[in-house]
Amino acid sequence: MRGVRELALGLLLLGAPSARAADALAVDVVNGSEPTLCAETDNVYLKLQSAEARRFTIEAAHPAYVGAIVKDQWAPDFTNCDMSNDPSFKFEKRRLTIYETEEWQLVGLTFPSFWRGNQVPVRVGNRIETGFHLLQLWTRYQERAEEVLVLYPADGYWRARPLPPQNLRWSAYGSSFLIGPVETAGRPFVDIKDVAFNPETRTFTLNFARGGSATLRLDKLDQERIVLDVTLGAPVTADRPFAALRSMFVTEGNADVAQVGWRGKDIAAWTKQPVMDFKRASAAELWAGRTVSSRHNTSAPDMVFRDFTASVR
Repeated sequence: MRGVRELALGLLLLGAPSARAADALAVDVVNGSEPTLCAETDNVYLKLQSAEARRFTIEAAHPAYVGAIVKDQWAPDFTNCDMSNDPSFKFEKRRLTIYETEEWQLVGLTFPSFWRGNQVPVRVGNRIETGFHLLQLWTRYQERAEEVLVLYPADGYWRARPLPPQNLRWSAYGSSFLIGPVETAGRPFVDIKDVAFNPETRTFTLNFARGGSATLRLDKLDQERIVLDVTLGAPVTADRPFAALRSMFVTEGNADVAQVGWRGKDIAAWTKQPVMDFKRASAAELWAGRTVSSRHNTSAPDMVFRDFTASVR
């Protein structure tokens, strides 16, 4: 019963199951995770596959235990990590504010090195900049700037987090997610041709290198969750993920994702498994997170994928 209560607590912040339309879908979730001893390796890999999915919601919500956090831990831990053979391309370090108002700011960063060498143009209105490894979306909240959403244009990785909870001045990022046709070359990635940002609607538009497009719109943001509305220009073939979750797991107490929960289409009951035991499921809603505190990115949010439809309405 303890596991059931923990899952219920972990899902409490997510609200009741929802469906956007009569054409709601269940998608295939396949676990490609592998064990690791390195806490800085994205060894958790949940692949979402469907030949029909065109629109869905991604949500990052504070973990159920966030109100009990006394000491937040977010420093990297490179124990048992060997990254000496990782590919590395050299760049000139740069930081540029691409767009700014009193409420919102989009900042681009170029790192001294990155694992991919491609250059992705970023457009805001008539302004085009290129060469960024990280785009940061900031907002003003309670008289300070809060970073709530990031995109790595060179490999298609996103991270999202809600505004800090009342008991913390800051909260950590944790899991990443991919949107669009996922491929693998050393590690999973999405090959983005270019990115556009519409500040008025808080929407990112992605064009992919091998065709197709997607939009990601920031739909809701508060101290509990951030909700993102995603639309694909066309379905991705069923043999390739249209979205994926990337995270890390070493042990139950050293993980950004330790548990996976899901429910099928037209089913209210949830099933939960440890992330490394999970194999595959047909899911109308997927939750990936933690029910016990972790010493790695303690305040990092749980992730939810839901509201899959074949329609873009």
